[in-house]
Amino acid sequence: MTSSALVASSRTDRIAEVSRQTAETRIRVAINLDGTGQTRLNSGIGFFDHMLDQIARHGLIDLEVQCDGDLHIDGHHSVEDVGITLGQAVARAIGDKKGIRRYGHAYVPLDEALSRVVMDFSGRPGLHLNVGFTAAMIGGFDTQLVHEFFQGFVNHAGVTLHIDNLKGVNAHHQCETIFKAFARALRAAAEPDPRAAGVIPSTKGAL
Repeated sequence: MTSSALVASSRTDRIAEVSRQTAETRIRVAINLDGTGQTRLNSGIGFFDHMLDQIARHGLIDLEVQCDGDLHIDGHHSVEDVGITLGQAVARAIGDKKGIRRYGHAYVPLDEALSRVVMDFSGRPGLHLNVGFTAAMIGGFDTQLVHEFFQGFVNHAGVTLHIDNLKGVNAHHQCETIFKAFARALRAAAEPDPRAAGVIPSTKGAL
C-alpha cells in the first residue's frame, strides 16, 4: 500500500496513524476508514496477517500494520498489542462520532461455518465472545489469541462487541467468518448516515 492510500478523500477525513512501543512490541498502524481495502501487513504471524486482511478488504478500510514483536516467546504480545493499537487508530479516525450509524451487525458464512458480529460505537468497552474453536492452533496462530485481539481492540476503540460463532467444524473457517463479520459490522457501524449528518447518535448527546 502506497502512502497515497491513506490520503483522505474529498468526502471524508477519517484517517489515523498510531505508533505503540513497549518492551515487548513495536507497532505502527495506519488506517483510512473510507478506503478501498488496500493493505500492507507484517505482524510476523502469517495467519494473523490473513485475518487482518479480511478486516481491510471486507470493511473497505485501507490498513497498514507493521509489528516487531517478541515472537521468540509466542504470538500473544504481538496479537494483543496490534488489537490495542488498531483500537486506538479507529477511535482517533472516527472522531466525535457525529453522523455515523453507530450500530452494525453482520452474519458471514464460510462453507460449514457461520458467525455473527454485532457492534456499537457506544463509548463503553465491552466484549462478549462465544466461540468454541475446534483446534488450538491454526498454522502458527493460537486460537486463544482471538479473544486477546478483540479485547485489546474494544478497550481502546470504546466499542461494545458481541461475537458468536454459530456453526463450524474447521477452525480456519470459524476464525475467518469471525473476522469477516467483524469487518462488515465495523463498516456498517462507522458508515455515515445521510439522515443524521452532524448529529451524535445518542439521546445523551455524547458517545
